[in-house]
Amino acid sequence: MNVFSLTDRVQLMLAADWNRRLFDALVPLPHGTSYNAYVVHGSHKTALLDTSDPRTLGDFMELLGTIPSVDYIIAHHAEQDHSGGLPRVLAKYPRAKVVASVKCKEMLLSLLDLPEERIMTVADGETLSLGDRTLEFIYTPWVHWPETMSTYLREEQILFSCDFFGSHLATNEPFAHDEALVMTEAKRYYAEIMMPFRVPIQKNLEKLAPYPIKMVAPSHGPVFDHPALIMDAYREWVSAPPKNEVVIPYISMHESTELMIARLVDALTKRGVPVKIFDLTVSDTGELAMALVDAATIVVGTPILLGGAHPLVAYACLLASVLKPKTQFAAIVSSYGWGAGAVERLPELISGLKLEMLPGVTCHGLPREKDLQAIDALAETIAAKHSANGLK
Repeated sequence: MNVFSLTDRVQLMLAADWNRRLFDALVPLPHGTSYNAYVVHGSHKTALLDTSDPRTLGDFMELLGTIPSVDYIIAHHAEQDHSGGLPRVLAKYPRAKVVASVKCKEMLLSLLDLPEERIMTVADGETLSLGDRTLEFIYTPWVHWPETMSTYLREEQILFSCDFFGSHLATNEPFAHDEALVMTEAKRYYAEIMMPFRVPIQKNLEKLAPYPIKMVAPSHGPVFDHPALIMDAYREWVSAPPKNEVVIPYISMHESTELMIARLVDALTKRGVPVKIFDLTVSDTGELAMALVDAATIVVGTPILLGGAHPLVAYACLLASVLKPKTQFAAIVSSYGWGAGAVERLPELISGLKLEMLPGVTCHGLPREKDLQAIDALAETIAAKHSANGLK
């Protein structure tokens, strides 16, 4: 764990979790993650913004030994990777108050063993003076929990955004200067965690627009000292139309589905439609989620197994449904040996996406010429739909 000075009055306490490979027992972490807390020193008061994950709490408490007094602990978000250290920090600083949104206070009391009298709530837009430094609290709900808020340090024009604009990336560099790596992981973070909340995120981006911001300091990943990099990316991810791209997650047990997918990729390529394919036996679900951020069409490929879709395909479809990407069209390519009746139920897999379903292709055993011609027709339909909608 390291301490970095972002300005003369602001410190970043960075805990890099290099070896963590799974978050929330669900989200893959190919590059680990970090837990960021910040200390703002005013002329009269000191504020600690968030704490740390229980995994790194020992090191975090050791670093706090360099901070003689803390008057306020800002709890942006009740999830334990940010709030898990509150009981120990409150014990270390017996006069400190936790500052939270009204909803966050309710959740902190449910999730942690905290004395209620030590939590003070702040309203949206309320300010807190540290002397010559002023914290303004901005409610930013549903990024990605309902109680989340951000803090704006007026004099330094720093936005402490909690999970908003974050990235799961273990690093010992405080700033996002390796832009290619950071933005890849920021997009993964958005795709896996934030994408279901595109509408409230768009509203929160509009809410932040009037603020002059010199730094975005999230709770995971590096600090953006060129904030337009991440803020413009978020505007594109949440608001721009999907792109002329097709995502194909698939499983093939005896090559039949794979042969059709290969033909579809070839047919789409000839029609100028970029494709990203994911063999679900080996693919990282995070990569699939990232591809869904931009794709206009998803084509699901599956054999029929025990009267239904392959379980890995069913999981990928469930994932796509809960992530709610901007995708507009969908189709299913399938093959069967004896369970033809299950083909009719396959569209239910992605019914939660509320997309326009295009005519799928199903073959019995190996695909024959008529099946491959149907695949070509599907590619033509996809290309025409994309063109008609002006997708680029």
